[in-house]
Amino acid sequence: MQAHELFRYLRMPELGDVRQYVRTLPTNTLMGFGAFAALTTYWYATRPKAIKPPCDLAMQSVEIEGSEHARRSSLLSSDELLTYYYDDVRTVYDIFQRGLQVSNNGPCLGVRKPNEPYEWISYKEVSDRAEYVGSALLHRGFKPSHVQYIGIFSQNRPEWVIIEQACYAFSMVVVPLYDTLGAEAITYIVNKADLSLVFCDKPDKARLLLTSVEKGETPILNTIVIMDSFGVDLVERGKKCGVEIFSMREIEELGRAHRQKPMPPKPEDLAVICFTSGTTGNPKGAMITHQNIVSNTSAFVKTTEKSFMPSSDDVLISFLPLAHMFERIVECVVLCHGARIGFFQGDIRLLMDDLKTLQPTVFPVVPRLLNRMFDKIFGQADTSLKRWLLDFASKRKEAELRSGIVRNNSFWDKVIFRKIQASLGGRVKLMITGAAPVSASHVGAPMPCNAIKLVDVQEMNYLAAKGEGEVCIKGINVFRGYLKDPEKTAEALDKDGWLHTGDIGKWLPNGTLKIIDRKKHIFKLAQGEYIAPEKIENVYLRCEAVSQVFVHGESLQAFLVGVVVPDPDTLLSWAKKKGFEGSYQELCRNKDVKKYILEDMVRIGKESGLKSFEQVKDIVLCAEMFSIENGLLTPTLKAKRPELRKYFQSQIDELYANAKM
Repeated sequence: MQAHELFRYLRMPELGDVRQYVRTLPTNTLMGFGAFAALTTYWYATRPKAIKPPCDLAMQSVEIEGSEHARRSSLLSSDELLTYYYDDVRTVYDIFQRGLQVSNNGPCLGVRKPNEPYEWISYKEVSDRAEYVGSALLHRGFKPSHVQYIGIFSQNRPEWVIIEQACYAFSMVVVPLYDTLGAEAITYIVNKADLSLVFCDKPDKARLLLTSVEKGETPILNTIVIMDSFGVDLVERGKKCGVEIFSMREIEELGRAHRQKPMPPKPEDLAVICFTSGTTGNPKGAMITHQNIVSNTSAFVKTTEKSFMPSSDDVLISFLPLAHMFERIVECVVLCHGARIGFFQGDIRLLMDDLKTLQPTVFPVVPRLLNRMFDKIFGQADTSLKRWLLDFASKRKEAELRSGIVRNNSFWDKVIFRKIQASLGGRVKLMITGAAPVSASHVGAPMPCNAIKLVDVQEMNYLAAKGEGEVCIKGINVFRGYLKDPEKTAEALDKDGWLHTGDIGKWLPNGTLKIIDRKKHIFKLAQGEYIAPEKIENVYLRCEAVSQVFVHGESLQAFLVGVVVPDPDTLLSWAKKKGFEGSYQELCRNKDVKKYILEDMVRIGKESGLKSFEQVKDIVLCAEMFSIENGLLTPTLKAKRPELRKYFQSQIDELYANAKM
């Protein structure tokens, strides 16, 4: 048994019934993209005794009167959705100002060098430096009375937050860039958002931007500010193409000399243009207002208020990309309460060392990274006794959770699970996971800031009257639309303000929502059967030896085929039990191994209720993981289906050809 299997209960759909323990939040509520997949109170946190947490009403939903098939969180006392939690917090600027007050000017942002402790700058210093940066932008001609977009092209670091707060203090709009988008997409965003100024963390990113200017691709870009040190050659290169290059220190000094009073935004003003990495076409710029962010932050606080209320004593580890809204919402919650944010060193391989040094109390994480961390903590459980102990301890802890008991002092905590707690610094109170599913199908109840309804998808035989249909979301947290793209906006948001997510959901008896299908990628087979490949892939991912799977079908073919990447951590031990030996690559080439994996997939598919035409008839094994680097996954780890089809076209053709022989 592998370490990630030991903690599989963290991702089990059945845990949706543990209302006192798991707080789950719906997908696609973060202004229409990105999502909290779940919000989980860590069972081995700092509680000294076994307790039963208060009844979690967030796990239930209530029908909204006069709105057919719509439901709201039962945390609300009326059908009026939550807009804000604190009376004095209506914008993201207000979030930081509240943190400045309640922190008593305590530490705010921290960084460290290798093998050194964290060094902190205070809330007041962050506030002052933000006003310097904002004042410098005004001095250089930016006007808060107009919509002004400011680019940030950087890893997580204190300057990211300082620049963001500078924009909010003077009613400007942040446009994050991230290098996994690729040079072509970054050029597109610079032009789409009219970015005349971009802040970069490193000279290499400035060089990438200069190249696009030199080619005549981004004529609007005329100023680059670099956080790290750089040479005179870069300044001279910029001059030749009409781009001024400044250091971050120069900008702050300019603002200090021409400091102006903040000009805060209104709740309905834009705060962020967050460009999503679509599976096809150019990125779409989601327009997110201050209201959107504050309502989502408020809903987070409302949902956790009975079990976890942040304070200035709390510490967040920041390593998930600030270019995405998941990390930004969590940081807003922390800053609003005067807590600290410690940034990782910039290398994910050093994260475990950062955790031990920082000792965070709040830890946002994506499921895939969580599994890798557990593997590092426990290594390979390759002995029968070790496998048995891990399996038994997991079941004992799971049994306690099912009965609502949360503690960190059981025998199994002391013998096995304490190792995990120590590896995370020993003080974690709250783990939040998002941006990917924790389980194959579980979502939860509505957040207090939005309502959810299901609408008919007749071509797939999903009817809202039966509690099934496309998931639609409405609330203050739903984004305004896509920047300069009315057509895409109209596809996502209907005339009544409902966001159509493309997910197919089903209401469960306990008031939670379960995702059962996907509308977007449906296609027909030769006999006219509708196929939703993502639903089928999620089923096959439950197979022990399967790490990734791509299901493919065509309108001229009568059946499905698949590309499977076996799990590198489990394939060798799985194959050994079946009587096969060899390296990972050798096993992937073994026809008998493929046969056994296919049989296991079909068995799991049958147990999960897949119809015969939804089962793959044949597969090919691939030893290379689908990844961002090879262009098969988006930066948010979604499958790029057209690219996968092209990449494996020859293997797909061969599978179909062999079936006809």
